[in-house]
Amino acid sequence: MPAGSAIDELRDALKRLPGIGPKSAQRMAFHLLERDRDGATMIAEALVRALSSVSHCSLCNNFSESEVCAICADQRRDQSLLCVVETPADLESIEQASAYRGVYFVLMGHLSPLDGIGPDQLSVNRLRRHVVERGIREVVLATNYTVEGEATADFIATTLADTDVSLSRLARGVPVGGELEYMDAATLGQAFTERRQLPRP
Repeated sequence: MPAGSAIDELRDALKRLPGIGPKSAQRMAFHLLERDRDGATMIAEALVRALSSVSHCSLCNNFSESEVCAICADQRRDQSLLCVVETPADLESIEQASAYRGVYFVLMGHLSPLDGIGPDQLSVNRLRRHVVERGIREVVLATNYTVEGEATADFIATTLADTDVSLSRLARGVPVGGELEYMDAATLGQAFTERRQLPRP
């Protein structure tokens, strides 16, 4: 195929998706062109629509089609309880668990100096203003338990150290439904370290 052809452009575009290499991009491109042109049209139209209508919530920084997202606008939620997450996907996971009824702040990443991602790229100063101006009483640091996620949580805790806000961190340990046989050593060790006392029957 000639260099710069429409198929090459489609493959190059698909390779930009996370986890998609050259072979996967080629398979996807050929599938859409050979077997699912209606699906290709649907994807293209949905992308154009999303790019033109989705921005960021002015309060929590999550994706939103309005200035303030539905979660931030919901007065039934505890507006003084703020959960800090790395990505919109993390927020969705917490929402699906139905265990949290506060509001959020989405960093859109984590500290990663090697990738050029510092506090300014994560809007940490905006987070601080949000905490101070909106009377947040507790910040739950729900960044991932990775080296970058831990560094990000530590940096945010330091940034908020001179405020009156209470800081908490999601606990680590054996997940609900997890079987000990399949747990890694670090998870099991942390589960024992952070174990809690049960009331006597």
